[in-house]
Amino acid sequence: MRRFPWDLLLTLVIGVGIGLAYAWVISPWRVFDSDPVALRADFKDQFRSAIAASYQATGNLPRSQARLSLLGDSDSGAALNSEAQRMIASGEFTQADQLAALALALENENVPGVLPTHTSESSGTVEPETVATLPAPPEELPFELTETPEITEAPIDATQVVETQPVVTNPTLRPTWTPIPTLGVPFSLIAQDTVCDTTFPEGLLQVIVFNSARRQVTGAKIIVSWENGEDQFFTGLKPELGNGYADFVMSPNITYTLRLAAGSDIAEGLIAPTCHTPSGETFLGGIKLTFQQP
Repeated sequence: MRRFPWDLLLTLVIGVGIGLAYAWVISPWRVFDSDPVALRADFKDQFRSAIAASYQATGNLPRSQARLSLLGDSDSGAALNSEAQRMIASGEFTQADQLAALALALENENVPGVLPTHTSESSGTVEPETVATLPAPPEELPFELTETPEITEAPIDATQVVETQPVVTNPTLRPTWTPIPTLGVPFSLIAQDTVCDTTFPEGLLQVIVFNSARRQVTGAKIIVSWENGEDQFFTGLKPELGNGYADFVMSPNITYTLRLAAGSDIAEGLIAPTCHTPSGETFLGGIKLTFQQP
């Protein structure tokens, strides 16, 4: 009977173990100068957050678009909105606002009548863009020959001699003013409807936010207040109902006031209405508010 080659198997196991130890511990493979598209999903999120923070500081939209293109996203705006929703869910509202602002700027880039302002960055000293206007050269004048009168030299007083130098005037270069891009004009309350639907929770206050292109805005902060309190909530937490959708449950017989943190019309006197079923029973209805940029 032939003997099983235990020594060969043991040698193979030891060799594989030494190879793995060398590759994983002693000299692991390191990646240098790789493209951002090869990053893991969580590292891509960090990359987008850094781009959004840079855009908030500089307002340079073309530079942000070029950096986002390195990630290889099919829709950069949708990727920013999705990450903003995750940031809001985790309580990181500052980064969520930055991501939402950049996503809104990308959407407004394609809206007619909205012209984003482009600024430039440099690693050294930043010099303002200058525009100089030089005077036009004088037209040639015709020459006329005249007789030169004889000049009689008069005695010169040395105390009255003043040496003069020609004055050369150089045009002054003035910097042009570049406005800082904004997130858009405040939102207007375009609709306020009473909702009597038994399938909805009682006292449901629904809010939908659109931009000027009639696209829903995610990550918009909404502030609702009443006599003894105040609360905040954000759009985009229920994407199945829309990226610009948010809701809040009102208590009976309490008057609420609602506004958008980015600036909007103020909806006052919001009270959960009393509705009736076809059988005559009463229940608390809801209110639906719609905001849009002009």
